[in-house]
Amino acid sequence: MNTGAVLVTIMLNAAIGVADLLKARFVLTTSAAVDVPPGWLPMLGTLKLAGAAGLLLGLLGVPVIGVAAAIGLILFYLGAIAAHVRARKFATGAAPLVFLGLAVATIA
Repeated sequence: MNTGAVLVTIMLNAAIGVADLLKARFVLTTSAAVDVPPGWLPMLGTLKLAGAAGLLLGLLGVPVIGVAAAIGLILFYLGAIAAHVRARKFATGAAPLVFLGLAVATIA
């Protein structure tokens, strides 16, 4: 994957991580739809930000951290997709699918 695409992945994960930390309205709505308690949002946002930071470190010359971050994001978004499927909220599951695809692409 080229550097520009990795940077986009970093920015999107950082943005959604910040939205989680700020408990943005759309985050609260989606998390409630899939039965994720609001108290989990700071942890989830921190994990997304850590993944974005790890991808950035990978770009800056620490490839093992970048790969670990990509794997962590892949596992994170697989869990998010599972939560959407369990709650039968397939329409809102599109976003985690996109983020999963981006995380997988960063390893390639």
